[in-house]
Amino acid sequence: MSLWTVARLGRRGDGVAEGEAGRALAPLTLPGEVIEGDAVNGRIAAPRILTPSDQRVRPVCGHYRVCGGCSLMHASDAFTAEWKRQVVETAMAAQGLSAPIEDVHVSPLMSRRRAVLSGRRTKKGALLGFHARASDVVVDLAQCHVMRPQITAALPLLRRIVAAGASRQAEVTLTVIHGPAGLDVAARGGKPMDAALFQALAALAEEGNLARLDWDGQAITRRPPLLPMGRARVLPPPGAFLQATAEGEAALLDAVRRSVAGAGRIADLFSGCGTFTLPLAEAAQVHAVEGLAAPLAALDSAWRNALGLNRVTTEVRDLARRPLLVDELAAFDAIVIDPPRAGAEAQSRQIAAARVPVVVMVACDPVNFAKDARVLAEAGYGIDRIWVVDQFRYSPHVEIVAALTLR
Repeated sequence: MSLWTVARLGRRGDGVAEGEAGRALAPLTLPGEVIEGDAVNGRIAAPRILTPSDQRVRPVCGHYRVCGGCSLMHASDAFTAEWKRQVVETAMAAQGLSAPIEDVHVSPLMSRRRAVLSGRRTKKGALLGFHARASDVVVDLAQCHVMRPQITAALPLLRRIVAAGASRQAEVTLTVIHGPAGLDVAARGGKPMDAALFQALAALAEEGNLARLDWDGQAITRRPPLLPMGRARVLPPPGAFLQATAEGEAALLDAVRRSVAGAGRIADLFSGCGTFTLPLAEAAQVHAVEGLAAPLAALDSAWRNALGLNRVTTEVRDLARRPLLVDELAAFDAIVIDPPRAGAEAQSRQIAAARVPVVVMVACDPVNFAKDARVLAEAGYGIDRIWVVDQFRYSPHVEIVAALTLR
């Protein structure tokens, strides 16, 4: 076997190991560690740690060696927070940018309120959990240190749902959200609905006191799983996107609010169900734009049923293909933009040309965030401050809020 020294972590959290054989990725390693292993296709699948880092800690979860849900549980919290800060700084530096970064906000253990689980029916029942690392094998979870305890406690019931409704050939995906009304479960990829399956699923939903069970778009239960967003209460579409933890959402919202303070009219682009729109409407008029109709319908309904909010308007629009143009953006005092992982280059160019005084960028990919931020910087915007939020403990994912003002 070859000897390697881990030089740094890559963007996905794997160690970048260097040795006589060249360079390779080594999972579950840390910078400075000396490891042993053979590289196949540029990857050392099972590195043996010869000289551990002083930042290495004992993983708290028994599934960690195989489960792909976490990849940094072997690193100290202090190391992980600093590494995530450096990921953002490095991405910005590659675009010639820099800005003050606030302390990294880290969500607590067992705080993930939304999880996407994979299920497979077996001869004896079902497997339910996350995929094994770099594999499509489902790791059957008995414990989890990132999900809320209410989701973990429901795993036996959710396995029975998979056993009842999955075929032996296909994997079922369960998007599970825990909110004030209980568990909201959206299943995709299951068997076609018939009377027997509906009866079985309805009985399981009642037994588990599920707030909602949706099976490939068909509602099994009808108790509305309302979620608070500011003063409003939103009924999201089944399986809707939601910030992973309430604590992380609060940190993102606080940064956004501070950045747009004093604005009278705000555009919220890629608004989803209203994570930012509805709280911001407590102090300003907001125009929410989103590519999907269902989240916007939920947002609009929540606004109409809330008290004390300013006017909210909505627009269904694919901002990647048809961004808001300069003359449309000119009416706003501030813009909040929270694009998908791929970023929003086309929309960023229109914002830069419109010269709206304040722009707040929320992002989940530092590299694409930095590319979009550079577009604005070249148009005269300065980055006043950046907040880094870690909602996905033990993973390489990182979220950013950046406040930009026109100089």
